[in-house]
Amino acid sequence: MGGTLGLLTGFDPDRPLEAAHTIPNTWYTSPGVAALERDAVFARTWQAVGRRELVAKPGQFLTADVAGEPVLVVRGEDGTLRAFVNVCRHRAARVCTDECGTVTKLRCRYHGWTYDLAGNLRGVPEFDGVQDFRREENGLPPVAVAEWGPFVFVHLDEPTEPLTTFLGPLPAWVESRNAFAGLTWYARTAYDLACNWKVYADNYLDGGYHVNTVHPALAGVLDYKEYRTACDGNAVLQSSPMKPADGDAGRTRTGDLAAYWWVYPNLMLNVYAGVADTNLVLPLGPDRCRVVFDFYFAETAAEEFKAESVRVADRVQAEDVGVCEEVQRNLHGRSFATGRYSVKRENGQHHFHRMLALALASGQSPVAS
Repeated sequence: MGGTLGLLTGFDPDRPLEAAHTIPNTWYTSPGVAALERDAVFARTWQAVGRRELVAKPGQFLTADVAGEPVLVVRGEDGTLRAFVNVCRHRAARVCTDECGTVTKLRCRYHGWTYDLAGNLRGVPEFDGVQDFRREENGLPPVAVAEWGPFVFVHLDEPTEPLTTFLGPLPAWVESRNAFAGLTWYARTAYDLACNWKVYADNYLDGGYHVNTVHPALAGVLDYKEYRTACDGNAVLQSSPMKPADGDAGRTRTGDLAAYWWVYPNLMLNVYAGVADTNLVLPLGPDRCRVVFDFYFAETAAEEFKAESVRVADRVQAEDVGVCEEVQRNLHGRSFATGRYSVKRENGQHHFHRMLALALASGQSPVAS
């Protein structure tokens, strides 16, 4: 750990944007830094784990992995949403192995231990004669859970603030524009990338710097001269006025404004007129990550429009994958240690790096000013 802590001195979060250097290449390649992020970043922030509609009714559940911990979210018979560590107290098997579903009880498939929907241990087969064992002390460990919009979030640690506060200006912005009104979930896709999760986040947060060169079709619908980035607490909003354009991007990306929200550390929300999608970036190791896309459309949208919109997103993602994986390969080289920020474009990326550095140094997840 001493070597890992030494790496953290490679970035100074107090330097202003115009004088700052980016976080060093070792932060993207070190297993020690990845392990520290798991505990100091992902285990200490609100993490999106699924869609609210999947746990709307009593008995409905969903599962996820957060910071290496299996998590189970379930709607109780009393209507209360609860979350637990999804690990049986007997031999550490997962209690629920499906991604989602509906149950009347939580039964571990290994030895049949059974818990009710409030996490209390109810059934313990063939356990007579075990001394000093109390069922009431062996329920599933609870996890903080909260709902906002169409999403469910959990927090593995003791939250220092409610979810809506953590999300900063995002809830008020969504409410002011009625951004989720009439939108329903359509599809999910996932991509495994050969890059560190921060490479993907950096790419997202570069203020549109790469759009003209990497995404020519998307660039055609954005007024790049008016592209702006605003940082506020745990959130960054990148926005651009829209302009008419030909092609599939012009047909599926319309309206007056494109809004790209990032919530620390790994959630992105992209909003157009009648279209929204989320990108959740999950670290799989120092050199790997998974990006999960969920697509939402207006209920009145035609099937052809939805399918075409997903194809556009897939093409944009393929363009990003090529760049991100190339960057990761070169971060292992000897020629690059650190870079500089575009003052005009990359304030969002600098904001992210500051927050990350402060969290790793203190073992907490502070809000950057």
